[in-house]
Amino acid sequence: MSVQQTIHVGGAWRAAASGATREIIDPADATVLTVVAEGGAEDTDAAVAAARSAFDDGEWPRTPVAERAALLRRVADLLQRDREELGLLESRDAGKTLEEGRVDVDCVTDAFRYFADLVMNESGGRVVDAGSEEIHSVVVHEPVGVCALITPWNYPLLQASWKIAPALAAGNTFVVKPSEITPLTTVALVRLLAEAGLPAGVANIVTGAGDPVGARLADHPDVDLISFTGGLTSGTKVMRAAADSVKKVALELGGKNPNVVFADACETDEGFDTAVDQALNAAFIHSGQVCSAGSRLIVEESLRERFVAELARRAERIRLGRGTADGVECGPLVSRQQLAKTEEYVASALSEGAVLRAGGRRPEGEDQEGFFYRPTVLDQCHREMRVVREEVFGPVLTVETFRTEDEAVALANDTEYGLAGAVWTTDAGRARRVAGRLRHGTVWINDFHPYLPQAEWGGFGKSGIGRELGPAGLAEYRESKHIYQNLAPRPVRWFAG
Repeated sequence: MSVQQTIHVGGAWRAAASGATREIIDPADATVLTVVAEGGAEDTDAAVAAARSAFDDGEWPRTPVAERAALLRRVADLLQRDREELGLLESRDAGKTLEEGRVDVDCVTDAFRYFADLVMNESGGRVVDAGSEEIHSVVVHEPVGVCALITPWNYPLLQASWKIAPALAAGNTFVVKPSEITPLTTVALVRLLAEAGLPAGVANIVTGAGDPVGARLADHPDVDLISFTGGLTSGTKVMRAAADSVKKVALELGGKNPNVVFADACETDEGFDTAVDQALNAAFIHSGQVCSAGSRLIVEESLRERFVAELARRAERIRLGRGTADGVECGPLVSRQQLAKTEEYVASALSEGAVLRAGGRRPEGEDQEGFFYRPTVLDQCHREMRVVREEVFGPVLTVETFRTEDEAVALANDTEYGLAGAVWTTDAGRARRVAGRLRHGTVWINDFHPYLPQAEWGGFGKSGIGRELGPAGLAEYRESKHIYQNLAPRPVRWFAG
């Protein structure tokens, strides 16, 4: 099998300087999908140097906003042109269903178009009233510089776009390091950027492991900003490494997200059906490998038995298989390591007293070669369990109960994380109260999972710092500069002379 040249530096594709390679594994059957370059510190330094030169001496930071926006729109058009190919590639690389892959491409397209529109609709700066007609004072925004963008394995193309689109809109150059497990669609996106006419050196990619590639980006003195999406442990390492050079840091570190269901939401058959259906979507989309997965069901005690019984019945009927196969609803986990981690969490929960209501096993039969795990429902859970406290990143749903609104809020907020959460109720006042009290960056009322590129995404607590998407997502990639002009200068006479 030939090796793909997946390192892009200064406008040229190349192999790793060391000649090292990595096999990319198809999670549906554990076979080798392709072989890519495995970059190291030397490749990373070369990529940063190219981005540094393109920022300091190149044209992109000084390109008019209208031209930058036009390029982002061309990229969006190319994404739609290649929608089927990219969706298929994402499905095969990450294990998700083909339809999920197609939706991801559409969401990436929306992100590029949103940031193109956002920068085009801005004014030339914020005029500051200095209290004198002789002073002209304005705050303008400039690109940060060289951005290091580190993305996770669960949504490779989507997470790359949330960083690349605003970075380019603001006029930065960048080096992106996709997950070493799922790099293929990020490589494809960098190719589309070049096809759209992005100048050489603005977009650079190094495929390889977090150590050394990610570690070198975090501590590199010529990197001005690092944006990282991934696990808490790796995120704290990135933050420490970035401290020595005092570079800007943006972190999205996952969540342990509550889905709070009040009994009144299920008083009608339609309400009950909707809440159960959405609880399944919240927990098991992409096999639970979603930072905002509703992995903690917190249900009113009077509703618990009926709700969990139906939830478990439907979970057992979820169809697993290769994401490109007809009728498949849930694909495999991304890797053998992630499968083993999920199995360990379930075993730990059962040893701590959880009651298995669905799943809890690998499927039998022809899917044994892939990294499949049945959607799992664990009942009678409590906050002392590891599976309730820690992010599993697998198809595992825990069930806790409450009796009062205050108890529901306390349970939902009893987490180190604070990325997202939901409340289900027909009581409008209760919905507003609970949403206002939840300490999470996104709160859904009678829904779960949708997001808007116009709205900020990020979390409280250990879910990270900074925001992606929305105006704040663009602001992450900018520096503010105050320009103060005295229109009638005269001596101050502070010193007697």
